[in-house]
Amino acid sequence: MSGDAAGGGISRRRLGGGVLALGGALALAPIPFADAATAMDTGSSGPAGSGSGRPAPTLRRGSPARAGLLPGPLERLVADAEAFLAPSPAHPWYAGAVLLAGRGGTVALHRPIGKAVRYSAYDEATDTGVEFPADRQIAMAEDTVFDLASVSKLFTSILAVQQIERGSLALEERVASYLPDFGGAGKQDVTVRQLLTHTSGFAAWIPLYKEPTREAMLRRLWDEALTSPPGGVYRYSDLNLISLQLVLEKITGRALDVLLREEITAPLGLHRTRFTPPPSWRPKIAATEDMRQPWSGLDRGLVWGEVHDENAYGFGGVAGHAGVFSCAWDLAVLGRTLLSGGAYGRARILRPESVELMFTDFNTDFPGDAHGLGFELYQHWYMGAMATPRTAGHTGFTGTSLVLDPTTDSFLVVLGNSVHPVRGWRSGSAPRVAAADHLARAVPVSAGRGRSAWFSGMAAGTTATLTLPPLRLATGQGRLRCSLWWDTEPETDVLVLEASDEVDPAWLPVAFTTTVASSGEEAGTPHPAGSVSGWSGRVWHRLHADLADRRGRRVRLRWRYATGAPYVGRGVYVDALRVEDGDRTVFDDSRHGDAARVEAAGWSVSAD
Repeated sequence: MSGDAAGGGISRRRLGGGVLALGGALALAPIPFADAATAMDTGSSGPAGSGSGRPAPTLRRGSPARAGLLPGPLERLVADAEAFLAPSPAHPWYAGAVLLAGRGGTVALHRPIGKAVRYSAYDEATDTGVEFPADRQIAMAEDTVFDLASVSKLFTSILAVQQIERGSLALEERVASYLPDFGGAGKQDVTVRQLLTHTSGFAAWIPLYKEPTREAMLRRLWDEALTSPPGGVYRYSDLNLISLQLVLEKITGRALDVLLREEITAPLGLHRTRFTPPPSWRPKIAATEDMRQPWSGLDRGLVWGEVHDENAYGFGGVAGHAGVFSCAWDLAVLGRTLLSGGAYGRARILRPESVELMFTDFNTDFPGDAHGLGFELYQHWYMGAMATPRTAGHTGFTGTSLVLDPTTDSFLVVLGNSVHPVRGWRSGSAPRVAAADHLARAVPVSAGRGRSAWFSGMAAGTTATLTLPPLRLATGQGRLRCSLWWDTEPETDVLVLEASDEVDPAWLPVAFTTTVASSGEEAGTPHPAGSVSGWSGRVWHRLHADLADRRGRRVRLRWRYATGAPYVGRGVYVDALRVEDGDRTVFDDSRHGDAARVEAAGWSVSAD
């Protein structure tokens, strides 16, 4: 599965590799700790946030307004999701889905669509799904349980971070120090951190399930050589989390399913989250694939109520990389827990500084593959416009995803059965991206001044221009001032300030500087190319552009926002546009007459 930018969080490079074990917990300076390591107990985090004061937020249903969200984008989120029930483009992306979106402690959207069970088989000859009779099909429900596939990796990662917090597991320790057999075939230097960040050097996947016994599967893993040196490349691999499972089971003396129940699901009250669901759950579980060769590694027929992943199936349904079943509400509770620093109500499963490690990029040496401990970070390909350097999440092969944005305190769960009836019907992550774009748009942006600002929109693969009327600059003291807010897909989506006049009729970039409006700083950040892209911290910036070289000319200024496809960021806002010529103001968009002369192509006036 799956860049340095302002607000990108704490990186390994900035820390100089400063990962230290303090008092049995993990310290990543300058992440703030509770005064001193001795102030942090090294035992279990405990089921109740003892000594934590007020309970952490818990989830309740509420209106978009209560969540601080705009209702329109949430309505469009559902409409777009329903469109993927139809051919998109050749086949439905999923038979059905459960959508959940919220902010703070409020779930503002929880909507099932389509079918949890629709097909009894896949007809390879006609490339069609064989449907169950109508009375045997099962509609999606809010509490439908899904095979999470690789979203399971988040649970394994949380269990690992718990053990790091307690001092029984060290992030920079070699895996072979816990599992001596692991060190075979040149794997002796792989560390726990490299497993959690997919930088171990493992191959992406091997068919462990083909071995006849669990012992043989483990022997195949022990004998597996790396495809690159540890720490040399980022390569997503299920083998990392399978190995981490074995470490956890060795150091705790408990099986992974027991650890999940005792350390996460029981404390948080996740009653519909577990490995190997019992047969009684089957009517409430979304079916997955008609598994037959050659598209599957195993001939199992319709998989419904059992784990879909072949290797997880080989491990009996309990594996570090796949196998957890859950529902949207339970995943939202998990997300709320992490966004609240590891606590939910009076339950605490992690300390805040441990959660911080899951939202901190350890892969700064691999631009584009940002990764915290277990969580992927800043991935527009499924996080869409929710992606920021600290947005964390994960996807699952069956069609599942969880996205957490600490910047806006928002969370999104999209659970679809996209391998039902067959894995080849779905491609890409378009439904996930569309849902994330709409939730990002639902978080309002307050205008820099007044009640509204110019907004670029969020269309992909387009160019939008905001052009001021012709202005005569008589002195050598011309300047443009405005407020600017931007959050775009880095490099792909670019905002450029341009000018044109009688002498230079072509549109040419204009250099400018920006300063965070709330900082009080004066120097600012120069943008000599006249452009910005990427992450600006979701705060307003003051902008200043010197127009002295346009003296005596009739000048036109414009903002040009060009986006690539298929992903975009939250867009661009421009406010308080003002052009001065010495002591004279020649344009001010707060004046109705001036604002009426602005040519907006793709831009609009927005109050949110």
